[in-house]
Amino acid sequence: MAESFENLFSIKGRTALVTGGSRGIGEMIAAGFLAAGAKVYISSRKADVCDATAERLQAEYGSECISLPADLSGIAGVDSLAERLAAREDKLDILINNAGVAWGAPLGEFPEVGWDKVMDTNVKGVFFLTQKLLPMLRAAASAAEPAKVINIGSIDGLKSAVFDTFSYGASKAAVHHLTRFMASHLTGEHIVFNNIAPGPFPTWMLSTGIGAGGATENADWDGVAKGNPSGRVGTPQDVAGLAIFLCSNAGNYVVGQTIALDGGVVATS
Repeated sequence: MAESFENLFSIKGRTALVTGGSRGIGEMIAAGFLAAGAKVYISSRKADVCDATAERLQAEYGSECISLPADLSGIAGVDSLAERLAAREDKLDILINNAGVAWGAPLGEFPEVGWDKVMDTNVKGVFFLTQKLLPMLRAAASAAEPAKVINIGSIDGLKSAVFDTFSYGASKAAVHHLTRFMASHLTGEHIVFNNIAPGPFPTWMLSTGIGAGGATENADWDGVAKGNPSGRVGTPQDVAGLAIFLCSNAGNYVVGQTIALDGGVVATS
């Protein structure tokens, strides 16, 4: 009997939560999911921005996009987001832990607040939101169609960065290893964990690092591209494509991995 490959890369009809979904990598993934027919909740700290992005993405791609603003740097925000999502959905097929912050300062001047803020959002927030959403992920999980969790790390967690972002790199390395820990505990329950570790993408966060102060449209992306083995920065299709693969049935046997999505930066360094 021939094997069936029908709908191998489909996430149509699945329900996803993308944290940090109002801009940058999170918005790119949310857009790709919506275009692929998923129902997507996005969350970010600024309610007005989150609401506007959800409205725009829904208008652009047709699938339902719902805004659930939350500050995930503290337990109160984590609890609030989990409770509001559970009030609307019985199960969650896909969780994208993308919300993150960075802090840059010279080594001798790096402040405690810059360490704590980054670790609280990038590591603590990822762990406790996943913990709070486990009942919804378990409700969605099956051997034929596992629930999926993708943590968004960074190549800065795989190699030293050119920026003085000490806590950011450490936090992303922690996320990569935390993913392996979670996979060791939950793969048997058909909840599959993986990391995506992006390299240079045209995001607000990277634009601040290269001197554009968050003005992504004015950033020198061509200059960044010259230092990349692929000669370019990443695109929404790059990150959404990988996320869709991992979250579809095509990615069911990929477990606990950290995939550098960087045009070859890590592999050639």
